[in-house]
Amino acid sequence: MSKIYNQSGGYRKLHSFNFATIIHLGTMSFCKRYLHWKDDPLGKTLGQMVGASRSGKQNIVEGSERAKTSTETEIKLTDVAKASLSELQGDLEDYLVQKGEIPWSIHNPEHQAVVAIMLDEFEYTDDLLHDYWTFLLKQKKKFDPWLEDRDDIAAANVLIILIQRATGLIARQLTRLEKDFVAAGGIREKMTSARLSARAEPASPDCPECGGAMRQRSSARGPFWGCGNYPECRGIRKIDK
Repeated sequence: MSKIYNQSGGYRKLHSFNFATIIHLGTMSFCKRYLHWKDDPLGKTLGQMVGASRSGKQNIVEGSERAKTSTETEIKLTDVAKASLSELQGDLEDYLVQKGEIPWSIHNPEHQAVVAIMLDEFEYTDDLLHDYWTFLLKQKKKFDPWLEDRDDIAAANVLIILIQRATGLIARQLTRLEKDFVAAGGIREKMTSARLSARAEPASPDCPECGGAMRQRSSARGPFWGCGNYPECRGIRKIDK
């Protein structure tokens, strides 16, 4: 039988999601420390920055979960995540310029030090949530010397670098999703294909041993009916030519 549903979930293993989560946590900390309400009386800058960082993270989650039934939706939401992080980068660039600074050069030793930091692979047991947040906070600590222990200029620059890394990974995800969609199509095409395939297959007989449904199988001697409960049941039938 043709497979209809796509794989879904598994986003916690994506480095793009883990970077987006670190960015969200770092942005909330940045806004609490450096964007005072007196300088932002309407709350727009603070709210939009936190909202953009959250959107970058949460749209990866929703896209991954919705992938089961809609590659199109996964692509759209993943693209929204990328756009939200780019919006946040724009706010951080504006912040630096208003402070009389500009983003670090790619030749800056600190920029290169941040880029050189790699994330570990996420491995988990039967305690997924506990394992994930233990893992994620350990990864965030790699960037805390800039995000938490330095000044606002360092924090803004490192958030920009992390955003660039995350959006680069998301762009690669989108390219892969596009190729998968072109190759396999969406769920409607898969449903149609599965239905046509099912109609083309001959009706299966009952197993002579257990009475269960049988499946057409192949061997060196040719096709035959094998019990669908194999290996618990080894009933077989010949296929009449």
